[in-house]
Amino acid sequence: MNRVIKFFTSLRLTVVLLAFAIILVWVGTVAQADEGLYQAQTRYFKTWVLVGASMFGHHIPLVLPGGYLLGTTLLVNLIAAHIARFQFNWKKLGIHVAHGGIILLLVGQLTTDMLSRETMLRFSEGETKNYSESISNYELAFTTDAGDGKDQLISIPARLLAKGGEIKSPELPFTIRVKDYAPNSDPAFRAPMGNNGPPLTTNGVAEHFDFHRAAETKSMDSRNIPTAIIEIIGPNGSLGDWVASDWSAEEGLVASVGAASGAGNDIAAKISGYLAEPQSIQVAGKKFTFMLRPERTYRPASLTLLKFTHAVYAGTISAADPEGIPKDFRSRVQLDNPKTGEHREVEIFMNEPLRYGGETFYQASFDKADPRVSILQVVHNPSWLTPYIGCILVALGLVIQFMSHLIKFISKSAAPYKTSEPKTRQPASVGKRARAQEVIRK
Repeated sequence: MNRVIKFFTSLRLTVVLLAFAIILVWVGTVAQADEGLYQAQTRYFKTWVLVGASMFGHHIPLVLPGGYLLGTTLLVNLIAAHIARFQFNWKKLGIHVAHGGIILLLVGQLTTDMLSRETMLRFSEGETKNYSESISNYELAFTTDAGDGKDQLISIPARLLAKGGEIKSPELPFTIRVKDYAPNSDPAFRAPMGNNGPPLTTNGVAEHFDFHRAAETKSMDSRNIPTAIIEIIGPNGSLGDWVASDWSAEEGLVASVGAASGAGNDIAAKISGYLAEPQSIQVAGKKFTFMLRPERTYRPASLTLLKFTHAVYAGTISAADPEGIPKDFRSRVQLDNPKTGEHREVEIFMNEPLRYGGETFYQASFDKADPRVSILQVVHNPSWLTPYIGCILVALGLVIQFMSHLIKFISKSAAPYKTSEPKTRQPASVGKRARAQEVIRK
């Protein structure tokens, strides 16, 4: 036990952990060029152990402690060293407060990484939404009538589709067999007079579109659009193969495919209609409509976009930059919550978010092709206050420690200078004779 305590309270352990942290930050930063920002954050910093790294286009067989392991061990090292070396007294109050702030920062960062969630809310003027969508996670969603005018939603995470095989759910009266899954894909319209090959399937959207596997993008300006080929097997046998793609689930993607066709407005609208046509099956007397889409987070309150305003700096619009430099963009929304009876208007703009229901709504972006579309970033972070409190505690501890030493120094400097009379020093011979006489007397 003494060895264990000595290990966790060692200053050498602190130095080693900080050295590994420097290496991990450098490796993770370089890897963003090959793996993308979100993938690098997950693989290098939101993990316990890192096995293998991508650097400068090459795979390096490297094993490093991940961000979670380094942060947790640093936290244990700090707490153990503080308990073992520092005794609580008023003279060291500043040190205790500063260390408490550092501990809170470490704990807050760990809880933020593990519990926080970021989604996007995209809507146009006049549109109402009570949900937001994930940036990088997808789901295969089945919707059926639950009675009383309500729908039942059964969703299957895309990470299960990526594994392949068969997927069963107690809420679904059929089995899903994944035949292929592409994390990124491109659609191609099957023109009636074109030189088309055999379709992927003979059902649904595959009658009019082919979907080709594409290389996964790592850029922050683009994202991966997944596509899956599934077979649905009911109680009486197979219900055929189907293609489920996010290209047919999002309105913006559907519109972009129609616009990219290069055809006239009527033909482009027809192509978009083929792509957005709902796909459904009939099993056990119930109709199930399904699509592959970004994961949704539903909430009791809804937001309606009343007006979106976008302004740019004067003189920044040119032929080279037709969009200009954004000066201000804001959304005036109407918040409705039937459970609480709230009905009010709120304006969301840069550096002025809406905080409601434990979530923060930021004005993140807008659709450059459609000036009526606003994009909000919705952040759910239960520990969002911990960085502020931690920094305040660290600053307060340093001030207390500095002021205590300053007051002590000033009080010593202000005290009157005391002098004492020098003692008369006896010759050495006198002292020796006195000691000799004492010995004789005894």
